[in-house]
Amino acid sequence: MAVRLEGRSLLSMKDLTGDEIRSVLQLALWMKANRAAVQRAAPLAGRTLGMLFQKPSLRTRVSFETGMTRLGGHAIYLSPVDFELGKRESVEDVAIVLSRYVDVIMARVFGHDIVETLARHATCPVINGLSDFEHPCQILADLLTILERKGRLEGLSLSYIGDGNNVARSLMFGGARVGMNVTVATPPGFEPGAAVLDEALAIARGNDAAVRVVHDPREAARDADVLYTDVWASMGQEAEAEARRARFQGYQINGDLLACARPDAIILHCLPAHYGEEIDYATSRTPNSAIFDQAENRMHAQNALLVMVAGATGALPAAAFGRRTPAPKRAAPPRARAKRSSRRRKR
Repeated sequence: MAVRLEGRSLLSMKDLTGDEIRSVLQLALWMKANRAAVQRAAPLAGRTLGMLFQKPSLRTRVSFETGMTRLGGHAIYLSPVDFELGKRESVEDVAIVLSRYVDVIMARVFGHDIVETLARHATCPVINGLSDFEHPCQILADLLTILERKGRLEGLSLSYIGDGNNVARSLMFGGARVGMNVTVATPPGFEPGAAVLDEALAIARGNDAAVRVVHDPREAARDADVLYTDVWASMGQEAEAEARRARFQGYQINGDLLACARPDAIILHCLPAHYGEEIDYATSRTPNSAIFDQAENRMHAQNALLVMVAGATGALPAAAFGRRTPAPKRAAPPRARAKRSSRRRKR
């Protein structure tokens, strides 16, 4: 396989090239379709993943822990009580000590500086399971879900509606890497940041993609292939939740906003969802919704990433690294929009 990630850390979607992202996704597709063969091969037999959690999580913990078990390895969950990064023990010392025990470190933390410090001092790969600045593992799962549903990534338009948070930033970087157009619609004052936009634009220019930040959710949703949202107040922002609810009114994925997108647009949400706020329940259950495929794909995308950074690809058959693009999964049926279709025909 031409692309090698052995020994590499993943802290940001900027850490991977477009070809490297595609290689992770292609391997994930094969591993998902050939689960029994992967379990027999046990590519991570004898390997251990150390999981550091400052923030609790359903999907991150279960997807990584179950994934390691299916890959023949072992995962150790370390709660905030077990290590108290920067208090009971320095981040540098935790990185050095864990490197003597485990083969890969995954950290779900608050400050992005923590994963950067871990990677600087660890002698094994470090994976950012989430930081306040980025969420690359989530975006790998998102891209995998889009690839399954649409059969491609290049040239598609993804519109993110909501807070310009870690998910929005990683979508901007990851989408730009693979040639996807990304629009972020957020209230004034909640943008992902000027420096982030500049970096994403620089990446996009090299990949025939476009990245922009707007304030009108309907403008963002117009003719989108993918509509994406996240909670208005993330973990650690509970004190701001009430004020944010007032500011984010209108930034909701619902039937009206979905009508602005393409008829076969898919809906993504990284979960947990606050129904009635950033998305309404009915829209989350339409055939357009792929949020639960997306949740499952956290494990498949991460499994591929783990095998690659651990240098265990040799345990899998050559067929695992083919370049064929899958046929799209069952597409959502077009919604009835006769009036809009008529207007298009007249133009």
